[in-house]
Amino acid sequence: MTIQTVGIIGAGTMGNGIAQACAVSGISVVMVDIAQAAVDKGVATVSASLDRLIKKEKMTAADKDAAMARIQGSTNYEDLKKAQLVIEAATENHALKVKILQQIDGLLAPETLIATNTSSISITQLAAVTQRPERFVGMHFFNPVPMMALVEIIRGLQTSDATHDAVHALALQLGKTPITVKNAPGFVVNRILVPMINEAFFVLAEGLATPEDIDAGMKLGCNHPIGPLALADLVGLDVCLAVMEVYLHEFGDSKYRPCPLLKEMVAAGRLGRKTGRGVYTY
Repeated sequence: MTIQTVGIIGAGTMGNGIAQACAVSGISVVMVDIAQAAVDKGVATVSASLDRLIKKEKMTAADKDAAMARIQGSTNYEDLKKAQLVIEAATENHALKVKILQQIDGLLAPETLIATNTSSISITQLAAVTQRPERFVGMHFFNPVPMMALVEIIRGLQTSDATHDAVHALALQLGKTPITVKNAPGFVVNRILVPMINEAFFVLAEGLATPEDIDAGMKLGCNHPIGPLALADLVGLDVCLAVMEVYLHEFGDSKYRPCPLLKEMVAAGRLGRKTGRGVYTY
């Protein structure tokens, strides 16, 4: 299957990032959100991002105009019918994703592929709520999408080879490096990453070192570009907590117990950069 148009559900950080990656690569995009204000904000975010590339002389104004012309913003799922692939990039909430998937499943042509950008929810479970489980796959991009090279292609139990191969080829067309992953909570990267972040909170809670020294230790000792606590603030402490709770529930292993300090900070509304305060103050 040749994918010429991609539908994206969600115009937030991940959705507009995926839209930018597609549009810059010559692929037409229909980006849908529930409110026009959200759609407009998503399109404006892409425009501003491309302006920064122009200033860095990595793109011309003509290139930007061509890319923006490939993006259609909409609040109507009907506009997704023209896409060969629809990527669900809504909030990381199981019930919400199921509702969206069931809505679009009955609307799209039978041959249309559906992907989810979930970072932790079972691909097999999400595929099962559709009438096209063999044409359903996980396509997990990383934030910020335009900069991050990796895409995890996650096969549910039902995902066909043809579906996997089509999204794998699309990832390559977007200039990404795809890795193929079996379905399991957190897949590969977050399965390793988020427990490491959680452990950094245990180290902090035990008073072994200051946040700055914990982060410096991991940056200088492990060659990480950013420390785990600063990364938690970037990702969102609420997101980190939600992922750890998924692991604890799915695996039933106490090693995935969320750090009480992480839970306390989330309860206090200190979620990181998006609230102006997490481990650090912004």
